[in-house]
Amino acid sequence: MKRIFFYLLLLLYVNVLFSNNNTLLLQLDEEINKRSEYEEAKEKELLLLEDMFRYATSKESKYQILGKLFDAYLNYDTNKSLKIAHEKYQLALSVNNKDYINDASMNIAETLCMLGMFKESLEIMDGIKQDELPSFLLPYYFHTYRTIYGLLADFVTVDIMRDRYLHETNRYRDSIVAYNQEGTLPYVIVKSDSYNFNGDYNKAICLIKEYLNKSDISLHDKAILYYTLSESYRGINDKYNEKKYLILSSIGDIKSVVREYVSLRRLAVMLYEEGDIDRAYKYVTLCMDDAVKCNARWRILEVQKMFPIINESYHLKEINHQKRLKNTLLTISLLSLCLIVAIVIFYFQKKKITVARLNLIKINNELSKVNSELKEANQKLIDMNKSLTESNYIKEEYVGHYLNQCSVYLDKIEQYRHHLNKIASAGKLDDLYKLLKSSSFIEAELKDFYTGFDTTFLQIYPNFVDDFNSLLTEPIQPKQGELLNTELRIFALIRLGITDSVKIAQFLRYSVTTIYNYRTRIRNRAACAREDFENKVMNISK
Repeated sequence: MKRIFFYLLLLLYVNVLFSNNNTLLLQLDEEINKRSEYEEAKEKELLLLEDMFRYATSKESKYQILGKLFDAYLNYDTNKSLKIAHEKYQLALSVNNKDYINDASMNIAETLCMLGMFKESLEIMDGIKQDELPSFLLPYYFHTYRTIYGLLADFVTVDIMRDRYLHETNRYRDSIVAYNQEGTLPYVIVKSDSYNFNGDYNKAICLIKEYLNKSDISLHDKAILYYTLSESYRGINDKYNEKKYLILSSIGDIKSVVREYVSLRRLAVMLYEEGDIDRAYKYVTLCMDDAVKCNARWRILEVQKMFPIINESYHLKEINHQKRLKNTLLTISLLSLCLIVAIVIFYFQKKKITVARLNLIKINNELSKVNSELKEANQKLIDMNKSLTESNYIKEEYVGHYLNQCSVYLDKIEQYRHHLNKIASAGKLDDLYKLLKSSSFIEAELKDFYTGFDTTFLQIYPNFVDDFNSLLTEPIQPKQGELLNTELRIFALIRLGITDSVKIAQFLRYSVTTIYNYRTRIRNRAACAREDFENKVMNISK
C-alpha cells in the first residue's frame, strides 16, 4: 500500500513538472509571436546610437559610441558589426591610440570568427602582443582566443587537432578566470563553463544559481547563464531542468533581440527527440532565419546539421496529416451523404407522423369533448342523485311526521266531536254556539302544526338559521320560545323546493301579497346579488 502511494505521489510530481515546462513553452511561443515588436524597439535603439555618432563632435566620443554600436550589432548583424569594427580601427589609427587599435583589432577578429573566418581571425589575434595590453583589455583578449579555439574544436574532424584546440580553449578559459574578479559576471560564466568541461556539474549549478539569486543582470546575460545551467543539467542527465533552462534561455534571447544563439536550436533538437515535431520545426526554422540574417556562418552550419532531419520529419508528418485529412474528408462526405438520405427519410416519416399526430389530436379532442360531456352528465346525475337522496330524506321525514300528525288530528277531531255531542245532548245550545264561533281551537292547532314543521325542518337542517343569516347584511333572529319566525319559515319552504308564493301563502295562511312583500324585503337585505339570493338559499347544507 505504501509503495502504491509513493508511486502515485511520484506520478503527481512528474505531471506537475511537465505541466510547468509546458507553461514555459507557451510563454516562449508568445514571446516569439512578439519578436517584431522587440526588433522594432531594437532598431529604434540602433538608430538613436547612429544619430548620436553623427552628431558627436570629438573623436573620443565617436569611438565610445562606435563601441556601443559594435556591441549592439555583434549578435544581431555580423556584417554591420564588422563594418563598425573597421570604422573603430580607422578612428583608432587617426587618434594614434594603441589601446584603441588593439581593442578595434580584437573586435574585427571576434566578428571574423563569427563569420567562420577562423584563419583570418587567428592572424589578427597573433599580431597583438599580450604584454602590450592594459589589464582591462586582457579578459577580452583571452575571451576572443577562447571563442576561436572553441569553435575550431567544434568543427574540426581530426582527433589530434581537436585535442589541441580543446587544450588551447581550456588554457584561455583559465586565463579569463584568473584575470576576472571572483563574483563578477565574466568570472561566473567562464568558471561555470570550466566546471562543466571538467565534469563538476553540481559546482556549476551552485555557482550560477547563487549568482542569479543575488545579482541584477540583463536579459541577455541571464540567457547565457541559463544556457550554461542547461549544459550542467545535461551533464547529470536531468532532462526536465535541462529543458526548463533551455526554454528560459531562449526566452531571454528572444526578448533581448539577439540572432546568434544556441539555446533555441538545442531546444528544437530536444523537442524533436520528444516527438513535438511541430514546435521543433518552428524553432529550427526560426534559428535558420536568424542565423542567415545575422550572417553567423558557424551557427548556420550548426543548424544545417539538424534542419534537414527535422524538416523531413515535419514534411512527412504534414503528408501523413494530409492523407488523414483526405480520409477524414472522404469519411465526412460519405457520412454527409448518409445524413442527407437519413434527413430525406426522416422528412417523409415526420410528415407521416405529423398527419397521424393531427388525426390523433383530432380524435383526442373529440374524445376530450365526449369525456367532458360524460363528466358533465355524470355530475348532473350525481347532483340529481344527491337531490333525490335529499328529497327522499325530506319526504321520509315529513311523510312520517305528517302521517303521525294526521293520526293525532283525527284523534283530536274525534275528541272535539264527542265534546260537542255532550254539550248538544245536554241542551246547552249557547255553549255549543260559542264553541263553534270561537277560533281558539284552530289557532292552537296551527301553532302546534308550525311548531312541528319547525322542529322537523331543523332536524334536517340544524344550521339553517346561521347559514341563512350569513347571506344577509342584517341577520334575522326568532323571538324567544320560537324556533322559526314567519320570514325564516318562508325561506325554509323555499329550501324544501316550494318556491310558488301562492302555495307558500296557503301553507302559512297569509295572502300572496304578504308573502311577496316578505320575499322582496329579505332579498333587499342580501349580502350577495339579489337575483342569486334564493338560489344560494336552496343550496344551504346541500
